[in-house]
Amino acid sequence: MTDTPSGSHSGTASTAEILRHIPHRYPFIMIDRMVSCVEGKSVRCIKNVTATEWFFEGANATTGVMPSMLLVEALAQASGALSHYSGLMKHMSKPIIFFAGIDQCVFGRDVRIGDTVVLECTLIRALRGMIKVKGVATVDGEMAAQLTLMAVVRDMEGAGN
Repeated sequence: MTDTPSGSHSGTASTAEILRHIPHRYPFIMIDRMVSCVEGKSVRCIKNVTATEWFFEGANATTGVMPSMLLVEALAQASGALSHYSGLMKHMSKPIIFFAGIDQCVFGRDVRIGDTVVLECTLIRALRGMIKVKGVATVDGEMAAQLTLMAVVRDMEGAGN
């Protein structure tokens, strides 16, 4: 991903690029790539669900259904990418995002092995370090999860770390 003079970005990012800006690591990273980003507005990310996912071990291996709460986590991670790539943290030297709440969470179709989940997050509001995002996860155009997510962004520089 390249920075432009205005601070916007080309709109795509690989997993390696995203990992530079969010704290999640294997096996808990739920974003494979960012396919588009409109600064200050929205992000679209992809999660390819494979049979080798850690959450399919044991009980889920027989059903092959991704746990719904991991869709929430995937949307939260996409929201983190949106926050970073929208410049909401550019004035911070060591930013961190804290999950603050979830509202209007609805689950739809199951996500199964072999599915590609499209994670779309739209910024509703960013004010005084509080972020409110609408997130929708779809597979083949069908809703798998949608929610409103709230987060708090803080600068950990000088916070005793």
